[in-house]
Amino acid sequence: MFQIKINNQVYDYEEKVTLKELAKKFKPNAIIATVNNRLRELNYYINYNCEIDFLDLTNSDAVRVYETSMRYLVIMALENLYPNVKVSFGQCISRSIACNVMNVKVSKNFVNELEKEMRRIIALDLPIERFSITKEEALELYKSKGYDDKVDLLKYREEEKVNVYRCGNFVNYMFGYMVASTGCLDKFVLRVYYPGFNIQIPRAECNGEIAPYIDAPVFGKMIKDANDWSNLCKCQIIPRLNDYASKWEVVDLVTMCETRHNNMLAELGDIIKSRSNDLRLVCIAGPSSSGKTTFSHRLRIELLSKGLKPIKISMDDYYKDKDKCPKDENGELDLEHVEALDLDLFNEHILALIEGEEVRMPVFDFKIGKRIPGEPIKIDKDSIIIIEGIHALNEEVTKLIPKHQKFKIYISPMAQINVDYHNPIPATELRMLRRIVRDKKYRQTDPRDTFAMWPSVRRGEFKWIYPFQEEADYVFNTELTYELGVMKKYALEALQSIPRNDEYFIQANRLVKFLKYVRDIDDQYVPCNSILREFIGGSCFYDFYDKNGEE
Repeated sequence: MFQIKINNQVYDYEEKVTLKELAKKFKPNAIIATVNNRLRELNYYINYNCEIDFLDLTNSDAVRVYETSMRYLVIMALENLYPNVKVSFGQCISRSIACNVMNVKVSKNFVNELEKEMRRIIALDLPIERFSITKEEALELYKSKGYDDKVDLLKYREEEKVNVYRCGNFVNYMFGYMVASTGCLDKFVLRVYYPGFNIQIPRAECNGEIAPYIDAPVFGKMIKDANDWSNLCKCQIIPRLNDYASKWEVVDLVTMCETRHNNMLAELGDIIKSRSNDLRLVCIAGPSSSGKTTFSHRLRIELLSKGLKPIKISMDDYYKDKDKCPKDENGELDLEHVEALDLDLFNEHILALIEGEEVRMPVFDFKIGKRIPGEPIKIDKDSIIIIEGIHALNEEVTKLIPKHQKFKIYISPMAQINVDYHNPIPATELRMLRRIVRDKKYRQTDPRDTFAMWPSVRRGEFKWIYPFQEEADYVFNTELTYELGVMKKYALEALQSIPRNDEYFIQANRLVKFLKYVRDIDDQYVPCNSILREFIGGSCFYDFYDKNGEE
C-alpha cells in the first residue's frame, strides 16, 4: 500500500496507477502533472508515496508541454500528407508558433488540408508513448527520415540512450515533455503567414484560452530580420553554432555579430542626427535582460561621434518612496507598475531641461527606498536626452513632450536559433539565461530566487512593455548568436546546483537539456563594450552604472 496526496487530501492505493487515470478523477483537463516537484507525463505510473499536482492550460509549464506536442502533431500530419516534407519552427507575432515548409508551397488550401488531417488524428485520440533507444538506433532512425539536423545534433549528446516518442507509425523526439494522447490537442488555430503559416494555441496568461490574433508589423519585421540573419551566418541550429565553436572561425562569428550591432548603432545615429533639429528625447525600453544599460551607453557614444550632445537619464531615479508605491495582488511592492514612478516630477524635470533650466535631478537609493537629491544639471538647447526604462515607450509617461520631439527605440534579444529544426529556443529562455548568469555574478543570487521572481517579471512585461512595442520608431535586436556558447559554462554551473526535489528543478532542467548540446566559446573573444559583457562581466561601462546590474 502507498499514499498519494492530491489537493491536500491523502488517498491510499494498493496497486500502481497512471497519472492519466488519476487525472480523470481529480482534474480531467490536466495536461501534465508534478510528482514530488518533478514534472511527469500523464502516462507515468505511480506506485510509491508522493504528492501530485495536476496542471492544466492555466499553467505555463502545461502550455509548454502543449506547444511541444502541437509541433509534434503538425510534423506528423504534414508527413502523412507530404512524405518528404521539410519543416522548421520558430517564433511569430501574437505569441504564435511559426512554421516554415521548405519544399511545399503554402496556401489557404494547404492550411485547410493540414487542419483536416490534424483534426482526424486528434479525433482518433492516439496514445503518444515515450521509449528509449540507443544513439546508434536513433542515428539510423533520423537518417531514414531525412532528419539531417538531428543526426548532426547526436554528435554532441553525452548520454548513450535517446528518448523518442511514438504515435501510431510516427516516431520523433521533441525537446520537452508530451501530452498523453492526441485527443488533448484540440485547441489551435492555423493561419497562413507568408511564406509559411503560424499556429495559435492556448496561453496561460489568457486563462488557458487562445488569445485574439493581433498583427504586429514592427515586431514581425524584427522576427524576419532575425531569421534573415541566422540564415546569413548559417547558425539556424545548434550544430551549426558548434561548427563555429570547434574551429578558429569562432572569431569570425563573434566579430560578425558585434559588427551587426555596430552597424545598427551607426544607422540609429544617422537617423537621430537627421532629426536633431527637432528631436529632444530618445526613449529606450525593452523586457528584462535585454541589455538596456549597455545599449544606452553605446548609443550615447554613437551620438557623440555624430557631433550631438546626449545626456542619459534613468527613469528608475524617479521611483516614488517605497511607502507610496502601489502593491501587487499579493500585497508586495509593485515597482514595475507605471504608478510607482513620480511621472509629474519626471515630466516637469524633462521639460525644464529642454527649456534650458537647471534641474537638480533625484537619485533613487534602493537601500533606503527613497529618493535623494542628485547633482544639478543644465543642458544646451540642442542636447538630446536619452531615457531608458520599462515604461519609456508609454506615451503617457512623457505626455508633456510633443511626439515629434521623441524617438522611441524598442530593444530585445530575438534569436532565431533552434536546437534542431523541430525545436526552437524561445527568446524568453535566452533572457532568462542572461538574468540567471548576471544575478549570480553581480548579486550572488541563487538561480532559484531568479526563477521565483520570473513570473512577476513576465506579468510586468505583458502589462507594461509588449503593448507599446509597436509604437517604436526603431527595433534593435540585442541578440548575439554566439552568446549561448559563452554563457553555457556560467549558466550550467548555476542550473545544475538545483537539486532534483526542488520546485524549480523543472525550469532548470529544461534549460540544461539544450545547453548540454552547446560547445563552449571562450570569453576572450567578447569585446569589452559588448552587450554580453553586461551579463558575464568585464564591461568597460561597469563603473557607469550600479555594480549590482540593471533591470
